[in-house]
Amino acid sequence: MFAEAALGAEPEGLSIEAIELILLIGAVVAIIARRFRFPYTVGLVVAGVILAAVPLTISVPFNKELLFKVLLPPLIFEAALYIPWKELKSDLFPVATFATVGVILSAGVTAAFMHFGAGWEWPMAVLFGVLIAATDPVSVIATFKEAGVQGRLRVLVEAESLFNDSTAAVAFTVALAFAMGQSLSFEMVAGKLFLSIFGGIVIGLVVGGGCLLISGRTRDHLVELALTSVAAFGSFWVAEQFHLSGVLATMTAGLLAGNTSTLGFISDKGEESIESFWEFAAFVVNTLVFIILGVNEAYQDFGKSALTIGIAVAAVIIARAVAIYPISLLFTASRWKLEGAHQHVMFWGGLRGALALALALGIPETVPYRSEILTVTFGVVAFSVFAQGLTMTPLLRRLGQIEKAQ
Repeated sequence: MFAEAALGAEPEGLSIEAIELILLIGAVVAIIARRFRFPYTVGLVVAGVILAAVPLTISVPFNKELLFKVLLPPLIFEAALYIPWKELKSDLFPVATFATVGVILSAGVTAAFMHFGAGWEWPMAVLFGVLIAATDPVSVIATFKEAGVQGRLRVLVEAESLFNDSTAAVAFTVALAFAMGQSLSFEMVAGKLFLSIFGGIVIGLVVGGGCLLISGRTRDHLVELALTSVAAFGSFWVAEQFHLSGVLATMTAGLLAGNTSTLGFISDKGEESIESFWEFAAFVVNTLVFIILGVNEAYQDFGKSALTIGIAVAAVIIARAVAIYPISLLFTASRWKLEGAHQHVMFWGGLRGALALALALGIPETVPYRSEILTVTFGVVAFSVFAQGLTMTPLLRRLGQIEKAQ
């Protein structure tokens, strides 16, 4: 039954039947969403909620392993393929600042709200603050691609969502150790963060570069396509094996593949095949992720935690504002100055989704308040998907960041 997807059940892998059903639903939702002009991702979540009530014998699991090792790499790689390195390089400093200082600020503000507002103990509040601080690359990339955002704004928002994963992952490890009564020195934390970021980038360069060098020895577009798949998944898996940033590794491999076309590593036919394949892969991943989210959302009892979820939603929104606007002021007198419209979009476009839930699911069963954190995290994600997801395109249009309704 679909109830197997509920929290507390032992997750199983997605079956072929489940994938086929989800893709069929995704295709139908995509047609309806385009016809009635509402966000495709929101439609998928609603479809997942409805699907949860259907008495079928297909399980739809949601766990950290599924997201990190199967669903996240292709989406990250596909997004990085289309990020121009020249544009990213010109804004690398503000992106890195938002992805590090911004995440830490956001986590601190959220933790303070949950401690003083919801009455949570500090270890519990800090753990939640950290796992909810980073914006989710799955949700952000899907939403901005669907809205048709281009130029500097897309690079800023998507790159930040990719970079801040490393900060959140290391901070989550530290917060979890704190919650379980362990202690870590500042030097150790700083070392872990540096190693995660630098090591992830190196792995991406090595794996991605190696695949490109092999690809340069053939003109077979199928071989070239296979090698990009190795680069996407291989870089992620190798980095995670050494406790480095898999997201940065895959992003680096994607940037390398997408910005070296002039060097002749990939044939013209190979480039066309790669573009089509990874666009389809992103569609499949988004369909799976958001329908699975919807199915799992349907099993949450939000009524018992409504007040706490309300406080958490307010905390996350205020924390995001604190992370965006003051940092943006630092760049006012520099070449990195951010337009007011860009700041507003970065603030409201800080979507939370599957990444936060995956981190929450990674909390050991022995942590006494794990269940409450999971429920509140689901509540924040539900708000992010529906409230922010439904209003993102109108906001972009109002601020003049997209030319026409998508």
